[in-house]
Amino acid sequence: MYRYTDFDRQFVRARAAQYRDQLQRHLRGELPDDEFRPLRLQNGWYVQRHAPMLRVAVPYGELSARQLRQLARIAREFDQHEVLDGEGQPRPRGGFGHFTTRQNLQFNWIPLERSADVMDLLAEVDMHGIQTSGNCIRNITTDALAGIAPDEVVDPRPYAELLRQWSTLHPEFAFLPRKFKIAIHGAAEDRAATAWHDIGLTLVKDAAGAVGFRVAVGGGMGRTPVIATALSDFVPWPDILVYIEAIVRVYNLHGRRDNAYKARIKILVRAEGQRFVDEVNREYAALAADPATPRLAQAELDRVAAGFTVPPLAAPRAEPPHEPLPAFERWQQRNVHAHRIEGYRAVTLSLKRPGLPPGDATAEQMDGAAALAERFSAGELRVTHDQNLLLPWVPAHELRALWLAAREGGFATPNIGLLTDLIACPGGDLCALANARSIPIAAAIAERFDDLDRLHDIGDIDLHISGCINSCGHHHSGHIGILGVDKDGSEWYQLTVGGSDGSLLSGAAVPGRVIGPSFAADEVPDALEAVIETYLAERHGGERFVDTARRLGPLPFRRAADAMRRATAAA
Repeated sequence: MYRYTDFDRQFVRARAAQYRDQLQRHLRGELPDDEFRPLRLQNGWYVQRHAPMLRVAVPYGELSARQLRQLARIAREFDQHEVLDGEGQPRPRGGFGHFTTRQNLQFNWIPLERSADVMDLLAEVDMHGIQTSGNCIRNITTDALAGIAPDEVVDPRPYAELLRQWSTLHPEFAFLPRKFKIAIHGAAEDRAATAWHDIGLTLVKDAAGAVGFRVAVGGGMGRTPVIATALSDFVPWPDILVYIEAIVRVYNLHGRRDNAYKARIKILVRAEGQRFVDEVNREYAALAADPATPRLAQAELDRVAAGFTVPPLAAPRAEPPHEPLPAFERWQQRNVHAHRIEGYRAVTLSLKRPGLPPGDATAEQMDGAAALAERFSAGELRVTHDQNLLLPWVPAHELRALWLAAREGGFATPNIGLLTDLIACPGGDLCALANARSIPIAAAIAERFDDLDRLHDIGDIDLHISGCINSCGHHHSGHIGILGVDKDGSEWYQLTVGGSDGSLLSGAAVPGRVIGPSFAADEVPDALEAVIETYLAERHGGERFVDTARRLGPLPFRRAADAMRRATAAA
C-alpha cells in the first residue's frame, strides 16, 4: 500500500494543526458557526442527530493494521455514549466505527470539543478526514481486490493515489455545486460500481498495449437515479487528470447552485446531453494545447506505483492434511477469493453478524481484525464496497488457521454475497437527514433469515437498505432495495427489485423498480419473505434472483407482497 512521504506527513499534520486553531477560535466564540461549518465539513466533521460524526478517509479502501489499531483507540477513548439498559438506567457503551460503502470509516459519538485531539491521532498514522465531506472531490474508491484479482488488466491503485493527490485541496474545485465522487477499476469485472458515480473510470489497454481510461460521467443515486453516460472510450493515462479537469471545470461553471437536489453533475449531463459532451471536449482540447498544462509523467507514476508492490511473502506451501469440516468448506466457498499469485487467497472478514449493525465494528473487533491482518496478511486490510473487511495476502495453507481465528473473533460468518450480507446506512438512529431507521430493519431481516442452509439455497442476492432518498445505503442498486420514507411522521419502507451495481453477477448497472405501496416497519420482513418465496417458486433451475426479477418484472413480486399485507390484515 502507498507509504506516506515526509511531505505527505507534514501536510496532514499541518492540516490538523490548522483545524485545532479553527476549533479553538470557534469554541471561544471568535469564529461563528456559519463560518466554522464549511471548515469542519472539509475535515470530515458533521453534526448529526445526536452528536458530531467524523468520517475518516480510507483512500481506495487500503488500511494497515497499525492504522486500524489507531482507529480502535479512537473508538475506545473518544467515541463513548450512554444507552439505557433493560431497567431504563443509563450505562456507557464502548465505542465503535462504521465502515461505509465508499470505503471510509465513521465515528458517531465524538464530542466536538475533542475533535482536534482525534485529528492529531489520525495524523500520527497518516490518516485524516480531509474532503470526506463538503462540495468537493471526495475519497477516490476502487475494487477491494485491486492489485490481486486474477481478472485484473491494470492495477488501479497508483492512479487512484495520483487522483487523490491531485484533488486534495485543489483550489478550483473546493466549492463545487455539490459533492463529487469518482470510482476507478482495472479488471474485467466492475467491482467498484463505477456506473453509479459522478465520474466512473475503467482502465483498459488498446491494441498496441498502451494503457488508458474509458470514462463515464453523470452517474448517481438520490432522488433521481441515473446511470453514467459514456464520454470517451480511451483517454491515454498521462492525460487523465487533464480530461477530468475539463469535466469538473464544465460542471463547476454550469452546475446548478440554486437547488441542492438538482446540483449534481448527473442533472447537468441529462439536461445538456451532447452540448455537455462537446463543451468538455472543447475544454480538454484547450487544456491539452496549452504548454503550461501539466501531464502525468512516467517517473511520477513509477514513484507512486512503487508503494504498491507485493509485500514480502513467504513461499506458498502445501495445505496440511486435516479432517473435512462442512463449516470450513462453506466458509471457503463464500468468504475466500481467488488470487493472482499462486498459493495465495483473499479472504473477506464478514461484518454482518448478529448483534451489530451491518458494517459496524467495536474497538475490540477492530483490534482483532488488525491482529488477523498482522498474522495472516502482511499487516494489510481492505475496506470493501459491501461494508466488510478483506485480507489481501493470505497463504492458502493458512486458511484453516485463519478460519479458526476469524471464527473466534466473530468474523467468519459464511454469508458473503447472500441475503444477510446486506448494505445499510446508519439511518434514523444516527443521521439527521434520514426519514426512517435502517438498523432495526437490517436486524429484523437477519433474524428472519438466520438459517445458513436456507440462505445458501436462496443464493446470491444483493440487499441494500437506505434510511432516506439520499441513498447512502445504495438501495437503487440492490437486487432488492429497501428505502425508508416518511408518511405523516411515521416510518414506512418501499421495496424495489432488479437493481444492479454493474458487477458480473448483477449485469449492467440499472436502478431497481418499485413493487408497490410502502410497508410499515413490522411488515418489511414479511414483505421480503413474500418476494423471496415468489423467486423460489418461479426461478428456472439455478437461476439467480436478479435474473428472475428481470425476467418476470416487478408485478409478480408486488402481487405476492400485497397478498401478504391482506393476509396479515385479515389475521
